Amino acid sequence: MFTPPAFGAADAAVFETFVVPRYLAYFGDVLQEMLLVGAGARVAHLGCRVGYPDQALLARVPMSTLVGVDATTAYLELARSKALVGSPGRAEYLTCATLPTALTSEAFSHVLALHPSLGRAGRVELFQEMARLLYRGGQALVALPMRGSFPELWDLLREFALKHDEGDLGRAIDAAVLSRPNLEGLSEELEEAGLDDIDVETRVATLVFDSGRAFFEDPVTRLLLVPELTESLGRKELERPMAYLRDAIDKYWSEGSFELTVHVGCASARK
Repeated sequence: MFTPPAFGAADAAVFETFVVPRYLAYFGDVLQEMLLVGAGARVAHLGCRVGYPDQALLARVPMSTLVGVDATTAYLELARSKALVGSPGRAEYLTCATLPTALTSEAFSHVLALHPSLGRAGRVELFQEMARLLYRGGQALVALPMRGSFPELWDLLREFALKHDEGDLGRAIDAAVLSRPNLEGLSEELEEAGLDDIDVETRVATLVFDSGRAFFEDPVTRLLLVPELTESLGRKELERPMAYLRDAIDKYWSEGSFELTVHVGCASARK
């Protein structure tokens, strides 16, 4: 979640322009629906990237303030620029590369995490930090892809592993699939962190791509999906599997668009 990718100002602009409305909005919309609003809210956004959906939250909640933390400097600079225009004096963005953060304990009414790229152990650590930051009665909100997301990608990568006798990759794929939480697992992880009154909402979204090349050139793939895929598989080099994936999409979906399924989940919990 707080591992800085090598993204610059151009990537931040592309993320804001294309990734947020095309993909991240699925998660931001349900998170905002579950937000319990009240005047004077103090919000912490962990892994805030370019500061979405911070301006919408501040506009919605009177007299509210927000602190966002992330590791990517270019993303934070864009978040700060938006805050200067949309909510001057109400939003602050800080550089943070690890958990726990330097934020003050029990100082926030709401703590948010949008699409954190973490396995189970990392999510429990994140949820513990959310619980630490909340004051009594505060709300934690986390929106992320649930188990069952991206089945089309996993199936094609399993096909590659089988054809090329890469057993280690096959096992890594199975582990990555299972590392995503289901409804019960997400609730248990939040409970382990000391949170309760848990409610989880889910919905299904579909991303459409014209071809294998279009999939890999899409900003959603380049800036979110491939880095997360690489991290979840524990491999620095995925050139051959990715080339196979591109060619397989073109082959199997030559007569139509490639559709990628995402199971969007959002959990609300209280301290």
